[in-house]
Amino acid sequence: MNDENEFNFSNENSFKKSKSTHYSNGGFGKSVFVPFVSGIVGATLVVGTCFGVPSIKDKLIKGTSSNISVPSSSTASFINIAEYSETASSVAEKVLPSVVGIKVNYQISSIFGSTTSSATGSGIVISEDGYILTNNHVVSSEGTSSYYAIEQATGIVVKFYNDDKEYDATIIGTDPYTDLAVLKVEKEGLTPATLGNSNDLKVGEFVMAIGNPLGMDYSVTSGIVSAIDREVESDGTTYTAIQTDAAINNGNSGGALVNANGEVIGINTLKLAGNGVEGIGFAIPISSTTNIVQQLIEFQTVKRPYIGISGSSVGSQVAERYNIPEGVYVEEVEKDSPAEKAGLKKSDIITKIAGQEVKSVNELNKVKYTYNIGDTVTLTVYRDGAETEIDVKLAETPEQEEEEQNNQSQNFNSQQYDDGYSLFDYFFR
Repeated sequence: MNDENEFNFSNENSFKKSKSTHYSNGGFGKSVFVPFVSGIVGATLVVGTCFGVPSIKDKLIKGTSSNISVPSSSTASFINIAEYSETASSVAEKVLPSVVGIKVNYQISSIFGSTTSSATGSGIVISEDGYILTNNHVVSSEGTSSYYAIEQATGIVVKFYNDDKEYDATIIGTDPYTDLAVLKVEKEGLTPATLGNSNDLKVGEFVMAIGNPLGMDYSVTSGIVSAIDREVESDGTTYTAIQTDAAINNGNSGGALVNANGEVIGINTLKLAGNGVEGIGFAIPISSTTNIVQQLIEFQTVKRPYIGISGSSVGSQVAERYNIPEGVYVEEVEKDSPAEKAGLKKSDIITKIAGQEVKSVNELNKVKYTYNIGDTVTLTVYRDGAETEIDVKLAETPEQEEEEQNNQSQNFNSQQYDDGYSLFDYFFR
């Protein structure tokens, strides 16, 4: 707009009767005020007429809304909270019939005698004829301390949504390494959960946790995906998990973490607790469970590749003290094992498997379990001050070794020789 057409209002130049003779033959009112008012009246009539026509009215309103000024650096958009609520309620309605409550009864023995107790958890229906997926730690309660011993479960019952009856459940198979278990109840016509693809998850994505926390059946909480591929350690085993801020409490274990489509994308498993900790829970990605579940149903166990050594992690302090590399120290080579046949020896240090560096037993297991029985993998081994490569053909884990795995929740002794030097003082002195 040109300066000559602008009106800059102030007390000093407020509109006054002009003393100028520029507007001759009628003055200011005739030359400016009358046309100005006429224009306003005309515009009002036109807009009023347009608002009487619905299609034009809608366009005018949308046009006005689109002209709201938003800073150019902002990427925020406005959502209708009702849509969020409808999504959550729709997901709950879809998934709740596929989530079950689990109660495990077991015996506790102590110096004072024996007593019966129980624990609760959650599960996910995966078939119409009664197969249920849950966590291993929900149904495998065995443990000991200096004061008591928790014996194997004496009974497991399952409750379904909108069904007050309790159904006896049988353990089909358990896998401590992945903390998964499959149960079976004699009931037909169940609603299996829809399984999603956890590999497609994005940080910030909407999720809901459904389960039975603290015995409160069929509770629903919501949040987002806080992180993916988060490594967390529990009872000596490292899990790759989905992190979420959806509330997960005792009893949620084995329940469903679902996306906005009502698809199960994780199995709620762990949470961090303590002063100053809020909203940090973990779920096993559902896409990593498919093969495990199939094997548990078919074989009652998971057939994993086997090398045939017992070993310990060589930490940085030990490596520096003895001028050796970090890796997995071979304590023992089992007779007739793939390791013995390939030429592995006691006191070898495995530094790589299939070209990937390993600095702990868990890292070695993690890579090994990506291969199948019968595959050949190359181990990089430190021996006598030099590195060599050894090809090992993986075999099926023997039954005895498998039982030991179930007791230890992993293949190898995972003791970390980082602060104590007794073992290496013996071998390297």
